Amino acid sequence: MVELKSKLIAQAHTEGFDLARICRPWDVPQVPERLAAFLGEGRHGQMGWLAERSHWRGDPAALWPEARSVIMLGESYTPEHDPLEVLDWPELGAISVYAQNKDYHDLVKKRLKRLARWLIAETSDDTAVKVFVDTAPVPEKPLGEAAGLGWQGKHTNLVSRDMGSWFFIGSIFTTLEIEPDAAEIDHCGSCRACLDICPTNAFPAPYQLDARRCISYLTIEHHGPVAPELRALMGNRIYGCDDCLAVCPWNKFAQEAREVRYHARSDLVAPPLAELAELDDAAFRTKFSGSPIKRIGRDRFLRNVLYAIGNSGRMSLMDSARQHVDAPDPTVADAAQWAVQRLKDAAKEME
Repeated sequence: MVELKSKLIAQAHTEGFDLARICRPWDVPQVPERLAAFLGEGRHGQMGWLAERSHWRGDPAALWPEARSVIMLGESYTPEHDPLEVLDWPELGAISVYAQNKDYHDLVKKRLKRLARWLIAETSDDTAVKVFVDTAPVPEKPLGEAAGLGWQGKHTNLVSRDMGSWFFIGSIFTTLEIEPDAAEIDHCGSCRACLDICPTNAFPAPYQLDARRCISYLTIEHHGPVAPELRALMGNRIYGCDDCLAVCPWNKFAQEAREVRYHARSDLVAPPLAELAELDDAAFRTKFSGSPIKRIGRDRFLRNVLYAIGNSGRMSLMDSARQHVDAPDPTVADAAQWAVQRLKDAAKEME
């Protein structure tokens, strides 16, 4: 098995993964208690599936009792630009780095499947495997920590000494017994950069997240109107938020993404809000074909764009907001009306 593990790691790198480590499904004993506390506080917001499948997410071994090893993989998507720069340009939209090109779910899953097929070919047709990438009740970050990919930082995301914060993770569960790697230890020290930069104070304490205040959650998972007191704090972030990832000091060791389909599309690095406000459903689907942004739909995306317009303070964007005040979707109409009023208020303050 030692020789197989070495060959497996080498093959993972050949397939495009930058990190490959092994743990066992039961190596995350802390997850049930932490998950129960998170759900008990209601911090999952509208993400009901976290509660509905908590018995699996809290115990990976229960997801597939026959599994004996979990192969944890990491793949870099380090940006070539500073994702915080766009925040200084309120007439432009800020899109999370991971969504500035192709949907990573599709790309990572294809790599996982190729690696899983290789593993079966190298061992036996009796070898069973299951691949997962962010779409099943798998506690990927705790498993990543257990396998040694990195540690869950104070922002609750996985941080690697080799990759910083910019990497996707996926997993292959298998019935094979493969020697596990040592878990990673916490290297955050006294640093609070990720906690202090959060625009909405979404971290009640280090290593704790209240998704209901997280801009990534609000712009992607939350449906319906966002609470008025949070809208102004969202700035020009229209899909996700990278603030806590971008300021991590460990990013100085991050490796540039090898996969060109993770490199940002020029039109998504800092798109003009006025242009995005003009997208009808067909244009939205065309522009974001193959992008993770497409899954939230045009109306939710437009809601985010309108909040950003309201926060911009740019009277030049008034018409972009006004055209949607009578939108068929009540959430879009509400966002447009809020944006118009906010721009008017900003204009008065300038007088």
